[in-house]
Parts: sequence; structure tokens; C-alpha cells
Amino acid sequence: MSLYKFPPEQSGNNLPLSTSLFSQLQTDILTGEIKPGEKLTEQKICEKYNVSRTPVREALRQLEMDGLVESIPNRGTFVIGFTPQDIDDMYELRKIYEVQAVRWAIERASKEELDQLEETFEFMEFYTMKHDREKMLNINTYFHQLIYSASKNRMLHHMLASYQVYLRHIRKVTQPNTDEYLATVLEEHRAIFEAFRNRDVEAGARAMEIHMDNSRARQKPMV
Repeated sequence: MSLYKFPPEQSGNNLPLSTSLFSQLQTDILTGEIKPGEKLTEQKICEKYNVSRTPVREALRQLEMDGLVESIPNRGTFVIGFTPQDIDDMYELRKIYEVQAVRWAIERASKEELDQLEETFEFMEFYTMKHDREKMLNINTYFHQLIYSASKNRMLHHMLASYQVYLRHIRKVTQPNTDEYLATVLEEHRAIFEAFRNRDVEAGARAMEIHMDNSRARQKPMV
């Protein structure tokens, strides 16, 4: 295994304050810490998150663009959140986009991108063998992000990255047996990776569709 290093995660301290606040508010809304229908005021957010009003306004604007809050004239800003139907629709759309991403990525990936995908899969194997669920699932996310990048479609990349964030927060994995769960996820990604190695678009599409269906079946709503 090579010493390939994954891109470091940015900490909140390295991000613009409005971006860091947006991420925190987004997480709190998606996890239910802030409830649907709750009114968000600048003063309330300033006090809770210990920030000034300027980053609050930008964060609220980003949340509205993401569809997580609604600003109603003369009434204020209210949390929308997601309904069970919204979540089901999100899973279905993600599957469609993931399958398309893998089709384009297999056709368009460079030799360097294929090498990077191979190394990433090797790390998935390594951490599965080590029974390290957290690291394996983080690399799982990165594996998908490499596919999005290799698809060479920025809009598709952006949409899928958003779905990853939303679904990670609003659903949780049910795993009666961690080792069995990790091994199953690894084999699903092995089928996707082999399709890339063989430049087999149809095999990649089938493997991704199976992975998406199985991922959905393994999840349940946050309680």
C-alpha cells in the first residue's frame, strides 16, 4: 500500500465564519437539534453560537438557498427541514445521479484518477481488515467523491456532494454486526472498482445501482 494522503479535512477554525456557522446550523437542522417550524432570529443565533450579526445574515441566506429555511416577509425566517417523502425522493434522485456519475466517470477518468481510485479502494480494504468503521466509512465517502470528480460534470458533482451531507445527517446506519456490515460495503465497492478497472460502463452502472439500493435498505430515520 502506498503512502497516498487523503486531503485533510478543514476545521471550523480555517473556514470563513459565515461558512462555519452555515455548516453548524445545517447540521443542527438536519439532526433535529433545530426543529422544523422553529423561527430563527439573528439575535437568537448570535447568542447561541456566539457570533456577530454579519455572518448570521450570510449563513441564513445560504440555508435559504439550500431549501432548509424559508424567509417570510414581515414574519421572519423559519426552519423547513425534510419530510419522510423528501427523504425518500432524495434517495431515489441520488441513485439516479450516482449511476450517471459512474457511467461518465468510467468513460472520462484519466489514468491518474484511476490510480487514485485504486489506492482509495486499497485503503477501504485495509480499514475493513482493521475493523475501523469510522475510517472505512470516511474513505467510502471519498471514494464516491473521486467518482464525482472523474465524471467531469460540475453540476452533478455539486448535487451529489449535497445529497451526501443531507443523508449522512438525517439517516443512520443500522448494523447488527459491524464486521459483516463493513465486509458487505467493501464488496459492493469492489464491484464498482472492478468496473472502472475494466472500463465497463454497464457493469459500473449495475454495481452502483445495487450499492445504492442496498445502502437505502440499511438505513433508517433518525429518532
